[in-house]
Amino acid sequence: MKVHAAGMLLCLSSVACQPTVAPIRVERTVFLMGTLATLVVESPGRSAGVERLDRMVRLIEETEADLSSWREDSVLSTLNRQPIGTWLDAPRRVCSLLDQVAYWYEETDGAFDPAIGALIDAWSLRGEGRQPDADELAAAKARSGFHHLTIDSENCALSRAVDVAIDAGGFGKGAALDRVRRAESVEPGSWLIDFGGQVAVSSISGDDRWSIAVAHPEFRDVPILELQLDEGSVATTGGSERDIVTDNDVRLGHVIDPQTGLTVNRRSSVTVWHQDAVVADILSTALYVMDSKDALTWSERRGIAAYFADVNTETGSVVQTATDAFTERFLGQ
Repeated sequence: MKVHAAGMLLCLSSVACQPTVAPIRVERTVFLMGTLATLVVESPGRSAGVERLDRMVRLIEETEADLSSWREDSVLSTLNRQPIGTWLDAPRRVCSLLDQVAYWYEETDGAFDPAIGALIDAWSLRGEGRQPDADELAAAKARSGFHHLTIDSENCALSRAVDVAIDAGGFGKGAALDRVRRAESVEPGSWLIDFGGQVAVSSISGDDRWSIAVAHPEFRDVPILELQLDEGSVATTGGSERDIVTDNDVRLGHVIDPQTGLTVNRRSSVTVWHQDAVVADILSTALYVMDSKDALTWSERRGIAAYFADVNTETGSVVQTATDAFTERFLGQ
């Protein structure tokens, strides 16, 4: 559902986010999962830090090998080509992830729906962008919807009822970050991974925090809120992430509303914190798709730490609203 993440969250130090007190800091910037990612680790020595970065990059690359829509040999690409009504045996980790995706698809009443590959193609959001006509849009909607995917969790098998295409843009980066977190949780020393639109960190000893800034909904280089992050993940979805302007000057948002099939063109952003990066990834997208008031109510009822930034169309000022859970975690610091 998100095509690219780019610059919605900002590091506040001169080079990259860092705790107040750190041993040796080792950093790497590399192209992963369709965007530039910055990885930072604290390490007692440079050699150990480089080795840890190597492991973390491999974990992200392994997740990309499962979920990439660009790689023909990925699990999701294979599923998207699987003959209708037949079963694909999948790795247990992919079935578990799709079970989690299915939960949030139901919980958000379809505001989060990754089975929209046909709609992404219809709008050419992977390319230069175009506005489909009514017939094209109707045909793409008929080939969309996560309810067309059956997950046999016990046997870890997947089957499509119609020719839907699952796109991991709204959960893939979160899944990669969680994979790193699980694998690296036993290692001493903190780390940070910055995907631009999503940041995840490990716990830091003592009172140290990673300083993260949430960007203006329309100007990704302008910070409007600073967060002190000691664990979990923060994900932001907003209007400045990746707008496309078509040949006839129509501006397309990078997020699709699965229920209407239209792109979301809103002067706003939604930021979500969650211990699980994939949940932060999913919910930042879902809440951005929802009506703003509905999104706030939905989040409050479930105790979600969410922050909403909306640009006033008359004054240009940013109206900022946060749930109680977000306020308690960040704004009361």
